[in-house]
Amino acid sequence: MNKTDLIKYVKETANLKSLESASKAVDAIFDTIQTALAKGEDIALTGFGSFSVVARKAREGRNPRTGQAIKIAASKQVKFKAGKTLKDAVA
Repeated sequence: MNKTDLIKYVKETANLKSLESASKAVDAIFDTIQTALAKGEDIALTGFGSFSVVARKAREGRNPRTGQAIKIAASKQVKFKAGKTLKDAVA
């Protein structure tokens, strides 16, 4: 499923009148999640899962072609942990 399919599904399941309103709703959710994570906030959606930002330390890696050691800079990564309801639905 891609974003277009998701918008169509939201339109149908929420009984919205237009794809435009469904698109605005989906975009608003994604923007809210992105903004909160950028501020360093965690997001917990009961039953679905939680999003958080984790800091990764700088480390040394290897170039797989040459085997040469390279430095990998510290970075922040988004972490998602699935909730029980989501895990049960997938299982």
